[in-house]
Amino acid sequence: MSLKELEGQNWRASLHNDSDGGRVGLLVYTPFCGTCKVAERMLEVVQATGNAIPLYKIDLNYAPELAGEWRITSVPCLVLLEGGEPVWLEYAMRSVDHLYSRLKKEE
Repeated sequence: MSLKELEGQNWRASLHNDSDGGRVGLLVYTPFCGTCKVAERMLEVVQATGNAIPLYKIDLNYAPELAGEWRITSVPCLVLLEGGEPVWLEYAMRSVDHLYSRLKKEE
């Protein structure tokens, strides 16, 4: 199971429509970043549990405004959004367990 790729200029609307304004995770990456590929694989494992919030990815090359708007300093960057606004940024993907605890659905 792979993360859904957000593309185009209307990616914000797509993200908002898919999430219904709730919590979502967004992996900001670049295609030639090896660490980004590892982070994506870790998130795929979290997603496979079936108990994670919706997870997406976006290539920073196609959304450069994010770097300034959300103050993203490097990739990979996992952004937790609530109601479409970033509330938490993670640069060091410590472990699958750590990511799962942050991204599991609230019960």
